[in-house]
Amino acid sequence: MLEASNNNELPVIPGKRYFAIGEVSELCGVKPHVLRYWEQEFSQLKPVKRRGNRRYYQRHDVVLIREIRELLYEQGFTIGGARQRLEAEVKTKPEVVVPVQDNKKHVIHEMLEELQQIHALFSIK
Repeated sequence: MLEASNNNELPVIPGKRYFAIGEVSELCGVKPHVLRYWEQEFSQLKPVKRRGNRRYYQRHDVVLIREIRELLYEQGFTIGGARQRLEAEVKTKPEVVVPVQDNKKHVIHEMLEELQQIHALFSIK
């Protein structure tokens, strides 16, 4: 995946849990209206919406946006091609299914992703 350490032109993603659309725009080098458009085009991109329909992105959303940006702007994919590439990546990853209520399932899934990222950081050394 496209972490900030692999991409010198983008800033490091801070260790926050949620990011506003303006922050994500700066972190990913993409304007807010483009982020809103990408939400419609890429089913994997689903920021949490709270008060007044404000979007709050999580770390995995920021990483996904950077990956989409890489596919579109740097590798020259079309929206459809980038969508297919991302869907193919999802199919190759093993999915962890947790039989819990939807809201709890979402939180557990996020925690599992974060733990996997931490594990990967320590496995590199």
